[in-house]
Amino acid sequence: MNGFLLPLVFISFAINLEAMAQSRLLESVKRNPDEAKSICQDFSELNKNNISAASPESIQKISTQKNISEVDAEILSMYIRGLYCPETF
Repeated sequence: MNGFLLPLVFISFAINLEAMAQSRLLESVKRNPDEAKSICQDFSELNKNNISAASPESIQKISTQKNISEVDAEILSMYIRGLYCPETF
């Protein structure tokens, strides 16, 4: 039983660190709505070309611009679309 406790503590700690990092990423956009609006404009431009804001191209662009993983870029994209530009697809 004790053999499982230590790995469980490490896993819990790692999950907590990941959640805190994502929270900081989302908070940075929340504190800077102009950045979110700029990304919304990018999404609108993509939509005019019938490309989804959730497309691999869009996610890759955000990932590169913000120097974050593609998973974090996808989370950020969903967050921004949900709060700042829900009309985009």
